[in-house]
Amino acid sequence: MNINPYLSFKGDCEAAFKFYEQTFRGKIDGIQKYAGSPMSEHVPSVWGDRVMHAHLTIGSQVLMGADSPPDGYQQPQGISVTINLKDVAESERIFNALAEGGNVTMPLQTTFWATRFGMVTDRFGIPWLINCE
Repeated sequence: MNINPYLSFKGDCEAAFKFYEQTFRGKIDGIQKYAGSPMSEHVPSVWGDRVMHAHLTIGSQVLMGADSPPDGYQQPQGISVTINLKDVAESERIFNALAEGGNVTMPLQTTFWATRFGMVTDRFGIPWLINCE
């Protein structure tokens, strides 16, 4: 069984996934927009450039997402995407990239359970937990 996060965005899914591709050193496998899809006739024409589905592979993990309808977007609450790493320098690089333009809830620091742990909400509104064993 695999459990994959599916992230919702308020119109900036494509920019977020391009950022995540670079930050996590992954590969975007596809970004499908409403325009040209079978769904195009069921949504307002202004949605044509919005992302209906995005798929990013990071190692053996998958991150997916889409733009929510303007009246359906809700800021994520009560959930975070956790990244577990073993390399301190890599955890610092990723944390700093996610923090740029975002909001640091807890600075990346040594804790009793981890060499580094930090909490950040990125500039796209997605909350992340960075844990370095």
